[in-house]
Parts: sequence; structure tokens; C-alpha cells
Amino acid sequence: MPVVTYLSIALAAYLLGSIPFGFLLVRIFRKEDIRSKGSGNIGATNVIRSGAKGLGALTFLLDACKGYFAVSLAGYLAARFGIPYSNAVGVAAICAVLGHIYTVWLGLKGGKGVATAFGVFIALAPWAALASLGVFVVVFGISRYVSLASILGAAAFPPFALLLRHATYGVWLTTVMILAPLIVIAKHHENIGRLLHGTEYRFGKAKAAA
Repeated sequence: MPVVTYLSIALAAYLLGSIPFGFLLVRIFRKEDIRSKGSGNIGATNVIRSGAKGLGALTFLLDACKGYFAVSLAGYLAARFGIPYSNAVGVAAICAVLGHIYTVWLGLKGGKGVATAFGVFIALAPWAALASLGVFVVVFGISRYVSLASILGAAAFPPFALLLRHATYGVWLTTVMILAPLIVIAKHHENIGRLLHGTEYRFGKAKAAA
């Protein structure tokens, strides 16, 4: 039954997305709780800020991979059970991002979904995802604000996905491609407030001050 298949895809994508790699890596290799460090976030940026650059890079990679594999699994199941591909991957995409943000393993408190969303974007529209990554790199290089780079990179994905279209997107998948970046941006509401007040953390600030 299509309903059962969609529910299975949603659950599998959510559980994949909810794996808290940042929390696990810091716990295993540094015997610390990353939630007690810096911003308290379990994402790659806070892991790096805690002083674990290697673990931070690995966190980003693994968080991106879980988003990518969630969408890839949905594509396989769509072909296996004869349901529309765009509908299946759309369900997986949004559930993987929500799984990272509201992970069941940490009391529904996770990260901001940037790396997981990037993995989802790579699976859905690779050229658009790489173009969005380019926006991130340029903005971060100029401003040194990861939050601002993440926000603008996420905002750039929907128009890039439409301009660099590599497949036919249905209404649902198009909606997801807009909704997922909006969720990531919304999770940065506190960062947006700090940016407006000039109190946001800027990478290299402490070093420059010294």
C-alpha cells in the first residue's frame, strides 16, 4: 500500500536524520557533552568551536551523508514499490532534516540542520547544492559568520534548483525544496537576532583581538 510505503520512508528518513553524530563523536573521543560547550548545539560548527576541528569536519561529513542516504533510500524504495519518485524523495528530504533538528535520542533537541540539508540538496539537485555551497564559502570568507553564510546559502538553494534544473520536479518536491531551506533559516532565528545586534560569534575574532 502506498500509505504504508510513505510512512516507512518517513520513519526511516527521520531515524537516519536523527543520529546525533556531533554528540556521539565528542562523547566517544573527548568524553565530553557537546551540549555543554559553546552554543550547546550538536552540529559541526559548535564541535569546531569546542576545539575539535577534526571531529567538527567529520560531524559535517556524517551529517551530510545521512541526509544524502535518506533521500537515496527513498528513491530506491520508490522504484521498488512503484510510487512516484519525486513524492518519495520529498518525504525523505523533509523528514531527514526534521530528524536532525528534533532528534528523538536527545529529547527532540538537535542541531540546525545545515549539514543534513546540504546532503539532502546534493541528492535532490547536486549542481544547485554546489552553487549554494559556493555562496556559503564566499559569504563566510568575507564575513567570518558561519550563521550568515548558512542562512544565505540555504536561501540560495531554491532559485539555484530552478535555474539549474536537472530533472522534472513535481509540486510536492518543489515545495520541499523551498520548505527545507526555510526550516534551516528559521532555526537560525537567535543568530539572526545576534547578527542584527552585532553580538554574533565571528570565527577568528578572539585570535584577532589577541
